[in-house]
Amino acid sequence: MYTFSNRLKIASIILMVVGALGVGVGFLSMPSNVEEAKEMVAGHGDGHGSAHGEEAMHATDGDHGAAATAEAHDSSHDEHLLHQLQNRPWSALYVAAFFFMMLALGTLAFYAIQRAAQAGWSPLLFRVMEGITAYIVPGGIIVFVILVLSTMHMNHLFVWMDAEVVAEDKLLQGKAGYLNPTFFLIRAAIYLAIWIGYREFSRKLSIAQDNSSDNSNFVKNFRVSAAFLVLFLISESMMSWDWIMSVDPHWFSTLFGWYVFASMFVSGITVIALVTIYLKSRGFLPEVNNSHIHDLAKFMFGISIFWTYLWFSQFMLIWYSNIPEEVTYFVTRIADYKLIFFGMVAMNFLFPVLLLMNSDFKRMNWFVVMAGVVILCGHYVDIFNMIMPSTVGDQWFIGIPEIGAVLLFAGLFIFWIFRAMTKAPMTPKRNPFIEESKHFHY
Repeated sequence: MYTFSNRLKIASIILMVVGALGVGVGFLSMPSNVEEAKEMVAGHGDGHGSAHGEEAMHATDGDHGAAATAEAHDSSHDEHLLHQLQNRPWSALYVAAFFFMMLALGTLAFYAIQRAAQAGWSPLLFRVMEGITAYIVPGGIIVFVILVLSTMHMNHLFVWMDAEVVAEDKLLQGKAGYLNPTFFLIRAAIYLAIWIGYREFSRKLSIAQDNSSDNSNFVKNFRVSAAFLVLFLISESMMSWDWIMSVDPHWFSTLFGWYVFASMFVSGITVIALVTIYLKSRGFLPEVNNSHIHDLAKFMFGISIFWTYLWFSQFMLIWYSNIPEEVTYFVTRIADYKLIFFGMVAMNFLFPVLLLMNSDFKRMNWFVVMAGVVILCGHYVDIFNMIMPSTVGDQWFIGIPEIGAVLLFAGLFIFWIFRAMTKAPMTPKRNPFIEESKHFHY
């Protein structure tokens, strides 16, 4: 049975403490009024606030109408700037919270697929997957709390939650039947209930199978997993619309659900590979061989290609059609986020292809770890690109709030998943395919 080493436990706690301090600094340093916001922007060398003020000052006495219009525009711009700067620590927290929950959710999807497919190669990895998916409970609750605070107007992450904005926007008024705070939270609770319910029930059956005299628990797990995959595809797509796409409520993409799924799927598989390699190096998975690592690396490689296909399909079709309501999504990101927007394509496509195309490299643990770290960083940037342009605009920066939030949730993620692995033997005892998995060779 796996034992949670004190060194790893202390490291995870240190990450949480340092991360919490960084998050706290982000919230304490955000402006509380327009004047503070303008001072912060001026301090960073950005002339947004002063430029509009100078335009108003140059209005002549005879241009009262123009001056009034300029003043109203300045007021609106300043308030928007304040909201952007206030959104930054919230957005950093939300991006990191969603990203680490996404790792567990992607792992859960992969686990359910292995169960439903009755795969023979992967049972040795089931307890690793079950440990990682344990994070769905705290991770999902944290994201839900952030969503609840958003509906309480503690932040401005979702503009459609502002009644004043909706009152002046006919498009948002037309979507009010779906995009309203009450229905939004009800849907979020249903998604979490489906994911957490399946994870807990499947884990219970998996443990029960160890001490069972027949395969009834295994068969139940197979049936439940197959049914869950149907619900997962529906709930995951709707979740991506609600929790990510609705931060930009005037824009939509019919590929978005699949795009988010590809990101979480490859990230989840990558975490499985990294945790497996770590546990094997500590001697807790002695029967896992290079063929298991090779297969995980194949999935990392293949789903990275799938993600790139979806990214290109979404980008190319919108760019080629050049419809104003659609291209604004990419115009904003290319204008203000060009380096990380195109950089994530290199991290999520070029690096995995170059590092993992060779079959021999897929068997080299340090090569898989290197590729995995790049993939995880790339998909964090992907989530960053989905959220930040709509919530903070051009006032983004990867600084203390962003790094602090990543460290906080990384520490919590590591602590939670490795603690969960101490609750049961690392090798399933009575899985019908366990011997096939032990002798798996590719």
